[in-house]
Amino acid sequence: MSKLAILGGTPIRSKPLPTVNDKSGRNIGVEELELLKLVVESGRLFRYSGEMVSSFEEEFAKFLGVKYAIASTSGTAALHIATGAAGLGPGMEVLTSPITDAGTIIAILGQNAIPVFADIDPDTYNISPEDVKKRLSDKTRAIIAVHLFGLPADMDPIMELAEEKDLIIIEDCAQAYLAEYKGRLVGTIGDLGCFSLQQSKHMFTGDGGITVTNDEELAKRAKLFMDKGWDRSLGLPRAYIMLGFNYRMTELQGAVARAQLKKVKWVVERRRAVAESLTKRLSEIEGVYPP
Repeated sequence: MSKLAILGGTPIRSKPLPTVNDKSGRNIGVEELELLKLVVESGRLFRYSGEMVSSFEEEFAKFLGVKYAIASTSGTAALHIATGAAGLGPGMEVLTSPITDAGTIIAILGQNAIPVFADIDPDTYNISPEDVKKRLSDKTRAIIAVHLFGLPADMDPIMELAEEKDLIIIEDCAQAYLAEYKGRLVGTIGDLGCFSLQQSKHMFTGDGGITVTNDEELAKRAKLFMDKGWDRSLGLPRAYIMLGFNYRMTELQGAVARAQLKKVKWVVERRRAVAESLTKRLSEIEGVYPP
């Protein structure tokens, strides 16, 4: 057996592995530059002055097969838009997973609602529907189901609870582009689905997010919440009709997002192929139990 590199042996690799932190591990280039050039040359970087963000929203909705998509500044913003659109507020409880990004919890606390953690399934690390049921109270108004590491949560029993208790279901799909649960894409099962466009995600704009829904009223409220509560359809200056935040995506982000959307299927396929290869090799090691 050859000497380990850490003990002075020859390393298998002579240069670092690709990383999502730069171009070495990211699929980005000419397509993004072409669309960015159009935005810069137009001088219209604000989303309501240009067409990149609105086009991205339409294309993403079609990509997922949903009616509405609302772009924003981050995955955290996408989740906050969902909790805001759902009308969550002080004293209301939202059940979610204890293993998730802080953005999931920030979206709850941002509405002065109360996060309640249900335990996870030890085999999937996703929220356990059985434990969710135990933690329901008369204050529970919503469940945020996190599809951790690309593996969908067990949605059927969660949706049954939602129907029984009249709860809003929000899906956190930040890590789960094109993941399917019983033939349905995640993000299209609950009332609202939220995706991240952060640097490390399957498709990225540095930071960015998008919230999807098939419900017209939720979509209307989500769009208002994203834009400081400004109802631009009224044609009035500064027509604020509800509390909202400035979560508007820029045209520069929209340009990159449109180019990235065309690549995301390939990215997911490549990641799945690598994961399958690793799983196969790891399963051959005694004592290691890959997913």
